[in-house]
Amino acid sequence: MRFAGYASVFDRVDRGGDVVRAGAFAASLKAGRPVPLLWQHRPGAAIGVIETLAEDARGLRVVARVTHRDAAGLVARGALTGLSFGYRVTAARGERPRELIALDLAEISLVARPMQPLARVLAVDFQKE
Repeated sequence: MRFAGYASVFDRVDRGGDVVRAGAFAASLKAGRPVPLLWQHRPGAAIGVIETLAEDARGLRVVARVTHRDAAGLVARGALTGLSFGYRVTAARGERPRELIALDLAEISLVARPMQPLARVLAVDFQKE
């Protein structure tokens, strides 16, 4: 089962008081390191493979294939739609909101309650390979 959505939405304040700015992921994406798809940010809980990861005008767009049966079922039924990302801040300015202008991306996660409420799975593809 594949899905598409946004792990980050630009220029919107999240529940933690941060706002990600366009271009924040550029250096990390350019580095070309593989980014795992995790369950609820748990390091040992890979649940699939990220196929496409890129910034667009809205945010950090992700297309991924979920290979973990239980997770795929939850996403397919619409019971789990939150997306999030793990990161290290490499450049920021201000506070409340803190503007995140450069981030080292560590992982993308399917989550029950995303820090950024607009970070969601938007489409699901059920076609078999």
